[in-house]
Amino acid sequence: MNLALWIIAGLLAAVFLVAGANKLFIPQEKLARAPGGGWVNDFGAGFVKALGAVEILGAVGLILPAALDITPILVPLAAVGLAAIMVGAAIVTFRRREPMHALLNLTYLALAVFVVWGRFGPESFG
Repeated sequence: MNLALWIIAGLLAAVFLVAGANKLFIPQEKLARAPGGGWVNDFGAGFVKALGAVEILGAVGLILPAALDITPILVPLAAVGLAAIMVGAAIVTFRRREPMHALLNLTYLALAVFVVWGRFGPESFG
């Protein structure tokens, strides 16, 4: 179980690190032209950049606290935050009638919830 949680946390960290970096460093106009990127037109550039920064922090929070054994309780808390982001993302994509992107967001949500459950429950660092 511990290995599965590490693998899923690592996968989520990679996904959110890339997604966050894209939002933070790629101009909003270019993001909007990417497949599934039309949602950025519904939000201000500042929000998109802030979301990218939060996603990067969440990705770091999934790995570093446990890897460095410094306040590992931050791992499930980071997963809670990323799960909340995925709830919002799923709502936005459902409203935009993009069911495949919504399904992807719900998949990431399920993985984050699994990390939350595992790290607060049977495989906690405490």
